[in-house]
Amino acid sequence: MQPRDMELLERAIEEITDRAVAAGLDFFPMRYEITPPDILYSIGAYGMPTRFSHWSFGKAYYRMKTDYDFGLSKIYELVINSDPCYAFLLESNSLLQNKLIVAHVLAHSDFFKNNAYFSLTNRNMVESMAVTARRIRAWEEQYGRKTVESFLDAVLSINEHVDPHAVFRDGTPTGYRPRLQEEPDDGRRNRFADSPRDDGAARHSASDSGRPQKEEKDVVRFIADRSPVLEDWEREIMYRLRDEMLYFWPQLETKIMNEGWATFWHVQILREMDLDEEEAVEFAAMHARLIQPPVTGINPYLLGWKMFVWLDRNLGREAIFDIRATESDVSFLRNYLNKELAEEMDLFVFRRSGDQWKITSKDVEEVREHLIRSRINGGYPYIVACDDNYQNRGELYLLHRYDGTELDTRYIAKTLPLVHRLWGRSVHLETVISGQNVRYTWDGEKLSHRV
Repeated sequence: MQPRDMELLERAIEEITDRAVAAGLDFFPMRYEITPPDILYSIGAYGMPTRFSHWSFGKAYYRMKTDYDFGLSKIYELVINSDPCYAFLLESNSLLQNKLIVAHVLAHSDFFKNNAYFSLTNRNMVESMAVTARRIRAWEEQYGRKTVESFLDAVLSINEHVDPHAVFRDGTPTGYRPRLQEEPDDGRRNRFADSPRDDGAARHSASDSGRPQKEEKDVVRFIADRSPVLEDWEREIMYRLRDEMLYFWPQLETKIMNEGWATFWHVQILREMDLDEEEAVEFAAMHARLIQPPVTGINPYLLGWKMFVWLDRNLGREAIFDIRATESDVSFLRNYLNKELAEEMDLFVFRRSGDQWKITSKDVEEVREHLIRSRINGGYPYIVACDDNYQNRGELYLLHRYDGTELDTRYIAKTLPLVHRLWGRSVHLETVISGQNVRYTWDGEKLSHRV
Protein backbone atom coordinates (compact mmCIF):
# COMPACT_ATOMS: atom_id res chain seq x y z
CA MET A 1 0.00 0.00 0.00
CA GLN A 2 1.35 3.40 -1.03
CA PRO A 3 1.94 6.12 1.65
CA ARG A 4 -0.90 8.22 0.20
CA ASP A 5 -3.29 5.28 0.37
CA MET A 6 -2.23 4.56 3.94
CA GLU A 7 -2.88 8.16 4.90
CA LEU A 8 -6.39 8.03 3.41
CA LEU A 9 -7.09 4.74 5.21
CA GLU A 10 -5.93 6.17 8.55
CA ARG A 11 -8.24 9.17 8.11
CA ALA A 12 -11.13 6.86 7.22
CA ILE A 13 -10.49 4.67 10.27
CA GLU A 14 -10.50 7.75 12.51
CA GLU A 15 -13.78 9.03 11.03
CA ILE A 16 -15.51 5.65 11.18
CA THR A 17 -14.34 5.07 14.74
CA ASP A 18 -15.75 8.45 15.80
CA ARG A 19 -19.07 7.66 14.14
CA ALA A 20 -19.21 4.23 15.79
CA VAL A 21 -18.59 5.74 19.22
CA ALA A 22 -21.24 8.39 18.61
CA ALA A 23 -23.71 5.64 17.66
CA GLY A 24 -23.13 3.91 21.00
CA LEU A 25 -20.77 1.08 20.03
CA ASP A 26 -18.38 0.10 22.82
CA PHE A 27 -15.40 -1.86 21.54
CA PHE A 28 -11.88 -2.87 22.58
CA PRO A 29 -8.88 -0.79 21.48
CA MET A 30 -8.34 -1.71 17.83
CA ARG A 31 -5.14 -2.78 16.06
CA TYR A 32 -5.24 -3.01 12.25
CA GLU A 33 -2.80 -5.01 10.12
CA ILE A 34 -2.57 -4.90 6.31
CA THR A 35 -1.70 -8.44 5.21
CA PRO A 36 -1.05 -10.27 1.90
CA PRO A 37 -3.35 -13.14 0.87
CA ASP A 38 -0.94 -15.88 2.01
CA ILE A 39 -0.91 -14.53 5.56
CA LEU A 40 -4.63 -13.77 5.75
CA TYR A 41 -5.63 -17.20 4.48
CA SER A 42 -3.15 -18.86 6.80
CA ILE A 43 -4.78 -17.11 9.76
CA GLY A 44 -8.20 -18.09 8.41
CA ALA A 45 -7.20 -21.75 8.12
CA TYR A 46 -5.64 -21.93 11.59
CA GLY A 47 -8.38 -19.83 13.18
CA MET A 48 -5.80 -17.59 14.89
CA PRO A 49 -2.44 -15.99 14.02
CA THR A 50 -0.60 -18.14 16.61
CA ARG A 51 -1.60 -21.80 16.76
CA PHE A 52 -0.03 -25.26 16.73
CA SER A 53 0.69 -26.99 13.42
CA HIS A 54 -1.53 -29.78 12.16
CA TRP A 55 -2.17 -31.24 8.71
CA SER A 56 -5.89 -30.35 8.88
CA PHE A 57 -5.02 -26.64 9.02
CA GLY A 58 -2.81 -27.01 5.95
CA LYS A 59 -5.64 -28.77 4.14
CA ALA A 60 -8.02 -25.93 5.01
CA TYR A 61 -5.45 -23.35 3.86
CA TYR A 62 -4.97 -24.86 0.41
CA ARG A 63 -8.71 -25.21 -0.10
CA MET A 64 -9.36 -21.57 0.87
CA LYS A 65 -6.35 -20.21 -1.02
CA THR A 66 -7.27 -22.15 -4.17
CA ASP A 67 -10.78 -20.69 -4.06
CA TYR A 68 -9.24 -17.22 -3.76
CA ASP A 69 -6.74 -17.78 -6.60
CA PHE A 70 -9.52 -18.90 -8.96
CA GLY A 71 -11.89 -16.12 -7.91
CA LEU A 72 -14.41 -18.46 -6.27
CA SER A 73 -14.37 -16.75 -2.87
CA LYS A 74 -12.54 -14.03 -1.01
CA ILE A 75 -11.80 -13.18 2.61
CA TYR A 76 -11.69 -9.40 3.03
CA GLU A 77 -10.79 -9.40 6.72
CA LEU A 78 -10.38 -11.39 9.91
CA VAL A 79 -11.01 -10.05 13.41
CA ILE A 80 -9.82 -11.59 16.69
CA ASN A 81 -11.74 -11.62 19.97
CA SER A 82 -8.97 -10.13 22.10
CA ASP A 83 -8.07 -7.05 24.11
CA PRO A 84 -6.75 -5.16 22.21
CA CYS A 85 -8.77 -6.41 19.25
CA TYR A 86 -6.77 -7.33 16.13
CA ALA A 87 -8.25 -6.88 12.64
CA PHE A 88 -6.36 -8.13 9.57
CA LEU A 89 -7.20 -6.42 6.28
CA LEU A 90 -6.36 -7.89 2.86
CA GLU A 91 -3.75 -5.70 1.17
CA SER A 92 -5.61 -5.76 -2.17
CA ASN A 93 -8.75 -4.19 -0.69
CA SER A 94 -9.82 -0.87 -2.13
CA LEU A 95 -10.26 2.13 0.17
CA LEU A 96 -14.05 1.75 0.12
CA GLN A 97 -13.81 -1.95 0.91
CA ASN A 98 -11.63 -1.15 3.90
CA LYS A 99 -14.09 1.52 5.04
CA LEU A 100 -16.88 -1.04 5.08
CA ILE A 101 -14.65 -3.61 6.77
CA VAL A 102 -13.53 -1.20 9.51
CA ALA A 103 -17.16 -0.40 10.36
CA HIS A 104 -17.91 -4.15 10.27
CA VAL A 105 -15.07 -5.19 12.61
CA LEU A 106 -15.77 -2.37 15.07
CA ALA A 107 -19.25 -3.85 15.50
CA HIS A 108 -17.74 -7.33 15.90
CA SER A 109 -15.47 -5.99 18.63
CA ASP A 110 -18.46 -4.36 20.32
CA PHE A 111 -20.23 -7.74 20.20
CA PHE A 112 -17.18 -9.58 21.61
CA LYS A 113 -16.92 -7.09 24.46
CA ASN A 114 -20.59 -6.86 25.44
CA ASN A 115 -22.35 -10.14 24.61
CA ALA A 116 -22.79 -12.30 27.72
CA TYR A 117 -21.61 -15.47 25.97
CA PHE A 118 -18.17 -13.91 25.42
CA SER A 119 -17.91 -12.46 28.92
CA LEU A 120 -15.59 -15.18 30.30
CA THR A 121 -13.55 -15.88 27.18
CA ASN A 122 -9.78 -15.55 27.45
CA ARG A 123 -8.96 -12.16 25.90
CA ASN A 124 -5.28 -13.16 25.82
CA MET A 125 -5.88 -16.32 23.80
CA VAL A 126 -3.44 -15.19 21.10
CA GLU A 127 -0.63 -15.46 23.66
CA SER A 128 -2.05 -18.65 25.19
CA MET A 129 -2.15 -20.33 21.79
CA ALA A 130 1.43 -19.28 21.15
CA VAL A 131 2.48 -21.01 24.39
CA THR A 132 0.54 -24.14 23.39
CA ALA A 133 2.21 -24.14 19.97
CA ARG A 134 5.67 -23.91 21.55
CA ARG A 135 4.92 -26.75 23.94
CA ILE A 136 3.61 -28.99 21.18
CA ARG A 137 6.73 -28.32 19.11
CA ALA A 138 8.85 -29.27 22.11
CA TRP A 139 6.92 -32.52 22.53
CA GLU A 140 7.38 -33.25 18.83
CA GLU A 141 11.12 -32.98 19.34
CA GLN A 142 10.97 -35.17 22.45
CA TYR A 143 8.54 -37.90 21.35
CA GLY A 144 8.57 -37.59 17.56
CA ARG A 145 6.33 -35.65 15.24
CA LYS A 146 4.30 -38.67 14.11
CA THR A 147 3.53 -39.64 17.70
CA VAL A 148 2.32 -36.17 18.65
CA GLU A 149 0.39 -35.69 15.41
CA SER A 150 -1.34 -39.05 15.88
CA PHE A 151 -2.43 -37.96 19.34
CA LEU A 152 -3.65 -34.59 18.02
CA ASP A 153 -5.74 -36.48 15.44
CA ALA A 154 -7.46 -38.33 18.28
CA VAL A 155 -8.12 -35.22 20.38
CA LEU A 156 -9.38 -33.15 17.44
CA SER A 157 -11.84 -35.92 16.55
CA ILE A 158 -13.82 -35.09 19.72
CA ASN A 159 -12.71 -31.51 20.28
CA GLU A 160 -16.22 -30.05 19.84
CA HIS A 161 -17.64 -32.20 22.63
CA VAL A 162 -17.06 -29.82 25.51
CA ASP A 163 -19.45 -28.16 27.95
CA PRO A 164 -19.42 -24.41 27.21
CA HIS A 165 -21.78 -23.70 30.10
CA ALA A 166 -19.16 -24.90 32.58
CA VAL A 167 -17.63 -21.49 31.94
CA PHE A 168 -20.52 -19.87 33.81
CA ARG A 169 -20.90 -22.56 36.47
CA ASP A 170 -17.23 -22.65 37.42
CA GLY A 171 -16.38 -19.02 36.79
CA THR A 172 -13.31 -19.82 34.67
CA PRO A 173 -12.85 -20.76 31.01
CA THR A 174 -11.70 -24.26 31.94
CA GLY A 175 -13.29 -25.08 35.30
CA TYR A 176 -10.41 -27.51 35.89
CA ARG A 177 -6.99 -26.06 35.22
CA PRO A 178 -4.17 -28.48 36.14
CA ARG A 179 -0.87 -27.14 37.45
CA LEU A 180 1.48 -27.23 34.49
CA GLN A 181 5.23 -26.87 34.14
CA GLU A 182 6.65 -24.41 31.66
CA GLU A 183 8.56 -27.05 29.68
CA PRO A 184 7.91 -30.76 28.99
CA ASP A 185 9.61 -33.11 31.43
CA ASP A 186 10.60 -36.75 31.14
CA GLY A 187 7.04 -37.86 32.02
CA ARG A 188 8.01 -39.51 35.33
CA ARG A 189 6.43 -36.98 37.68
CA ASN A 190 2.63 -36.76 37.78
CA ARG A 191 1.88 -33.05 37.62
CA PHE A 192 -1.82 -33.73 38.02
CA ALA A 193 -1.67 -35.75 41.22
CA ASP A 194 -2.06 -32.70 43.45
CA SER A 195 -4.55 -30.86 41.21
CA PRO A 196 -8.14 -30.48 42.46
CA ARG A 197 -10.68 -32.73 40.74
CA ASP A 198 -14.38 -32.18 40.48
CA ASP A 199 -17.03 -34.06 42.45
CA GLY A 200 -17.70 -36.32 39.47
CA ALA A 201 -14.19 -37.69 39.32
CA ALA A 202 -15.18 -40.95 41.03
CA ARG A 203 -16.03 -43.83 38.73
CA HIS A 204 -19.65 -44.04 37.68
CA SER A 205 -21.64 -47.17 38.36
CA ALA A 206 -24.04 -48.75 35.89
CA SER A 207 -27.60 -49.81 36.53
CA ASP A 208 -28.68 -53.45 36.79
CA SER A 209 -29.64 -53.34 33.13
CA GLY A 210 -26.13 -52.31 32.17
CA ARG A 211 -27.20 -48.80 31.15
CA PRO A 212 -25.08 -46.00 32.63
CA GLN A 213 -26.95 -43.62 34.91
CA LYS A 214 -24.89 -40.40 34.97
CA GLU A 215 -24.04 -38.11 32.12
CA GLU A 216 -21.33 -35.51 31.51
CA LYS A 217 -21.42 -33.35 28.41
CA ASP A 218 -17.75 -32.38 28.57
CA VAL A 219 -16.40 -35.53 26.95
CA VAL A 220 -12.93 -34.02 26.46
CA ARG A 221 -12.58 -33.16 30.13
CA PHE A 222 -14.12 -36.51 31.17
CA ILE A 223 -11.47 -38.44 29.23
CA ALA A 224 -8.62 -36.12 30.21
CA ASP A 225 -9.56 -36.51 33.89
CA ARG A 226 -10.13 -40.26 33.91
CA SER A 227 -8.26 -41.99 31.10
CA PRO A 228 -6.04 -44.74 32.57
CA VAL A 229 -3.49 -44.62 29.73
CA LEU A 230 -2.72 -40.94 29.07
CA GLU A 231 0.71 -39.58 29.86
CA ASP A 232 1.14 -36.15 31.44
CA TRP A 233 1.98 -34.40 28.17
CA GLU A 234 -1.07 -35.97 26.52
CA ARG A 235 -3.41 -34.79 29.28
CA GLU A 236 -1.97 -31.32 29.03
CA ILE A 237 -2.63 -31.23 25.28
CA MET A 238 -6.26 -32.22 25.93
CA TYR A 239 -6.73 -29.47 28.52
CA ARG A 240 -5.08 -26.87 26.30
CA LEU A 241 -7.10 -27.80 23.21
CA ARG A 242 -10.22 -27.77 25.38
CA ASP A 243 -9.33 -24.20 26.38
CA GLU A 244 -9.09 -23.27 22.71
CA MET A 245 -12.45 -24.87 21.90
CA LEU A 246 -14.13 -23.04 24.77
CA TYR A 247 -12.65 -19.80 23.41
CA PHE A 248 -14.17 -20.45 19.96
CA TRP A 249 -17.50 -21.77 21.25
CA PRO A 250 -19.33 -18.42 21.76
CA GLN A 251 -18.71 -17.67 18.09
CA LEU A 252 -20.51 -20.92 17.21
CA GLU A 253 -23.45 -19.99 19.46
CA THR A 254 -23.82 -16.44 18.09
CA LYS A 255 -22.88 -16.68 14.40
CA ILE A 256 -26.16 -15.24 13.09
CA MET A 257 -26.32 -12.49 15.71
CA ASN A 258 -22.66 -11.53 15.45
CA GLU A 259 -22.59 -11.27 11.66
CA GLY A 260 -26.01 -9.62 11.60
CA TRP A 261 -24.91 -7.02 14.15
CA ALA A 262 -21.72 -6.22 12.21
CA THR A 263 -23.65 -5.99 8.91
CA PHE A 264 -26.30 -3.75 10.48
CA TRP A 265 -23.67 -1.29 11.65
CA HIS A 266 -21.52 -1.18 8.53
CA VAL A 267 -24.69 -0.22 6.64
CA GLN A 268 -25.69 2.42 9.22
CA ILE A 269 -22.24 4.00 9.39
CA LEU A 270 -21.40 4.06 5.68
CA ARG A 271 -24.80 5.48 4.77
CA GLU A 272 -23.99 8.46 6.99
CA MET A 273 -20.59 9.04 5.38
CA ASP A 274 -19.94 11.37 2.46
CA LEU A 275 -19.27 8.79 -0.26
CA ASP A 276 -18.75 9.90 -3.85
CA GLU A 277 -20.76 8.29 -6.64
CA GLU A 278 -18.13 5.65 -7.43
CA GLU A 279 -17.81 4.68 -3.77
CA ALA A 280 -21.58 4.49 -3.33
CA VAL A 281 -21.87 2.04 -6.25
CA GLU A 282 -18.94 -0.03 -4.93
CA PHE A 283 -20.47 -0.11 -1.45
CA ALA A 284 -23.82 -1.28 -2.80
CA ALA A 285 -22.15 -4.03 -4.84
CA MET A 286 -20.01 -5.28 -1.96
CA HIS A 287 -22.91 -5.26 0.50
CA ALA A 288 -25.08 -7.11 -2.02
CA ARG A 289 -22.44 -9.85 -2.37
CA LEU A 290 -22.18 -10.14 1.40
CA ILE A 291 -25.92 -10.69 1.93
CA GLN A 292 -26.58 -12.75 -1.19
CA PRO A 293 -28.94 -15.64 -0.36
CA PRO A 294 -27.33 -19.06 -0.90
CA VAL A 295 -28.89 -21.72 -3.11
CA THR A 296 -29.54 -23.82 0.00
CA GLY A 297 -29.17 -23.08 3.70
CA ILE A 298 -29.00 -19.74 5.45
CA ASN A 299 -26.66 -16.77 4.99
CA PRO A 300 -26.04 -15.60 8.60
CA TYR A 301 -25.14 -12.08 7.41
CA LEU A 302 -28.48 -11.74 5.65
CA LEU A 303 -30.71 -13.33 8.30
CA GLY A 304 -29.06 -11.52 11.22
CA TRP A 305 -29.06 -8.16 9.42
CA LYS A 306 -32.72 -8.46 8.42
CA MET A 307 -33.69 -9.31 11.99
CA PHE A 308 -31.77 -6.39 13.50
CA VAL A 309 -33.23 -3.99 10.92
CA TRP A 310 -36.75 -5.14 11.84
CA LEU A 311 -36.03 -4.93 15.57
CA ASP A 312 -34.50 -1.46 15.25
CA ARG A 313 -37.54 -0.25 13.30
CA ASN A 314 -40.13 -1.81 15.64
CA LEU A 315 -38.50 -1.91 19.07
CA GLY A 316 -35.95 0.88 18.88
CA ARG A 317 -32.19 1.37 19.17
CA GLU A 318 -32.00 0.80 22.93
CA ALA A 319 -33.74 -2.56 22.54
CA ILE A 320 -31.29 -3.90 19.95
CA PHE A 321 -28.33 -3.01 22.19
CA ASP A 322 -29.98 -4.98 25.01
CA ILE A 323 -30.63 -7.92 22.67
CA ARG A 324 -27.01 -8.03 21.43
CA ALA A 325 -25.87 -8.14 25.08
CA THR A 326 -28.02 -11.02 26.31
CA GLU A 327 -29.03 -13.39 23.50
CA SER A 328 -27.52 -16.32 21.62
CA ASP A 329 -28.63 -17.50 18.18
CA VAL A 330 -31.08 -19.98 19.72
CA SER A 331 -32.89 -17.41 21.88
CA PHE A 332 -32.57 -14.73 19.19
CA LEU A 333 -34.37 -16.93 16.65
CA ARG A 334 -36.92 -18.22 19.15
CA ASN A 335 -37.86 -14.77 20.42
CA TYR A 336 -37.63 -12.57 17.33
CA LEU A 337 -37.96 -14.54 14.08
CA ASN A 338 -41.59 -13.75 13.23
CA LYS A 339 -43.97 -14.43 10.37
CA GLU A 340 -43.32 -11.07 8.72
CA LEU A 341 -39.58 -11.72 8.50
CA ALA A 342 -40.00 -15.34 7.39
CA GLU A 343 -42.33 -14.29 4.56
CA GLU A 344 -40.14 -11.35 3.54
CA MET A 345 -37.10 -13.64 3.25
CA ASP A 346 -39.12 -16.52 1.74
CA LEU A 347 -37.86 -19.00 4.34
CA PHE A 348 -38.98 -22.60 4.06
CA VAL A 349 -38.12 -26.13 5.17
CA PHE A 350 -37.09 -28.62 2.49
CA ARG A 351 -36.23 -32.31 2.52
CA ARG A 352 -35.06 -34.94 0.09
CA SER A 353 -37.77 -37.14 -1.38
CA GLY A 354 -36.36 -39.85 -3.60
CA ASP A 355 -34.10 -38.17 -6.14
CA GLN A 356 -35.56 -34.70 -5.58
CA TRP A 357 -35.53 -31.98 -2.95
CA LYS A 358 -39.00 -30.70 -2.06
CA ILE A 359 -40.33 -27.82 0.01
CA THR A 360 -42.22 -29.37 2.92
CA SER A 361 -43.35 -26.28 4.85
CA LYS A 362 -43.37 -22.49 4.90
CA ASP A 363 -45.00 -22.32 8.31
CA VAL A 364 -43.03 -19.89 10.49
CA GLU A 365 -43.17 -22.21 13.50
CA GLU A 366 -41.60 -25.08 11.56
CA VAL A 367 -39.03 -22.79 9.94
CA ARG A 368 -38.09 -21.35 13.32
CA GLU A 369 -37.79 -24.75 15.00
CA HIS A 370 -35.71 -26.11 12.12
CA LEU A 371 -33.29 -23.18 12.39
CA ILE A 372 -33.11 -23.48 16.18
CA ARG A 373 -32.30 -27.20 15.98
CA SER A 374 -29.47 -26.41 13.58
CA ARG A 375 -27.99 -23.94 16.11
CA ILE A 376 -28.31 -26.03 19.29
CA ASN A 377 -24.94 -27.23 20.58
CA GLY A 378 -23.20 -25.28 17.83
CA GLY A 379 -24.74 -27.61 15.26
CA TYR A 380 -22.81 -30.64 16.55
CA PRO A 381 -24.35 -33.93 17.76
CA TYR A 382 -25.05 -33.95 21.49
CA ILE A 383 -22.76 -36.67 22.92
CA VAL A 384 -22.40 -37.30 26.66
CA ALA A 385 -20.03 -39.50 28.66
CA CYS A 386 -21.93 -41.83 30.98
CA ASP A 387 -19.51 -44.33 32.47
CA ASP A 388 -15.76 -44.77 32.81
CA ASN A 389 -16.09 -48.29 34.24
CA TYR A 390 -18.78 -49.89 32.12
CA GLN A 391 -19.72 -53.34 33.48
CA ASN A 392 -16.74 -53.05 35.85
CA ARG A 393 -14.28 -53.49 32.98
CA GLY A 394 -12.88 -49.97 32.89
CA GLU A 395 -14.53 -49.34 29.52
CA LEU A 396 -15.89 -46.02 28.30
CA TYR A 397 -19.61 -45.60 27.55
CA LEU A 398 -20.81 -42.67 25.45
CA LEU A 399 -24.42 -41.78 24.67
CA HIS A 400 -25.80 -39.78 21.73
CA ARG A 401 -28.77 -37.68 22.82
CA TYR A 402 -30.84 -38.35 19.70
CA ASP A 403 -32.85 -35.34 18.49
CA GLY A 404 -34.24 -36.73 15.25
CA THR A 405 -30.99 -36.50 13.30
CA GLU A 406 -29.03 -39.72 12.99
CA LEU A 407 -25.26 -39.93 13.27
CA ASP A 408 -23.34 -40.76 10.12
CA THR A 409 -22.22 -44.38 10.62
CA ARG A 410 -19.08 -43.71 8.56
CA TYR A 411 -18.02 -41.13 11.13
CA ILE A 412 -18.76 -43.55 13.95
CA ALA A 413 -16.48 -46.11 12.32
CA LYS A 414 -13.67 -43.58 11.96
CA THR A 415 -14.04 -41.79 15.31
CA LEU A 416 -14.38 -44.64 17.83
CA PRO A 417 -10.86 -45.99 17.12
CA LEU A 418 -9.50 -42.49 17.80
CA VAL A 419 -11.42 -42.32 21.09
CA HIS A 420 -9.98 -45.76 21.92
CA ARG A 421 -6.52 -44.23 21.43
CA LEU A 422 -7.38 -41.76 24.21
CA TRP A 423 -9.03 -44.28 26.55
CA GLY A 424 -6.93 -47.40 25.97
CA ARG A 425 -9.81 -49.84 26.44
CA SER A 426 -13.08 -50.68 24.68
CA VAL A 427 -15.28 -47.70 23.80
CA HIS A 428 -19.06 -47.93 23.41
CA LEU A 429 -21.41 -45.44 21.75
CA GLU A 430 -25.18 -45.74 22.00
CA THR A 431 -27.32 -43.96 19.43
CA VAL A 432 -30.53 -44.37 17.41
CA ILE A 433 -30.44 -45.77 13.89
CA SER A 434 -33.65 -46.35 11.90
CA GLY A 435 -35.71 -45.99 15.06
CA GLN A 436 -33.74 -48.55 17.08
CA ASN A 437 -31.27 -48.09 19.92
CA VAL A 438 -27.90 -49.34 18.69
CA ARG A 439 -24.66 -49.67 20.63
CA TYR A 440 -21.43 -49.48 18.62
CA THR A 441 -18.25 -50.86 20.18
CA TRP A 442 -14.60 -50.58 19.22
CA ASP A 443 -12.52 -53.08 21.18
CA GLY A 444 -9.15 -52.09 19.77
CA GLU A 445 -9.32 -54.40 16.77
CA LYS A 446 -12.77 -54.28 15.20
CA LEU A 447 -16.05 -52.36 15.21
CA SER A 448 -19.21 -54.17 16.20
CA HIS A 449 -22.78 -53.06 16.83
CA ARG A 450 -25.73 -54.44 18.72
CA VAL A 451 -29.40 -53.47 18.68
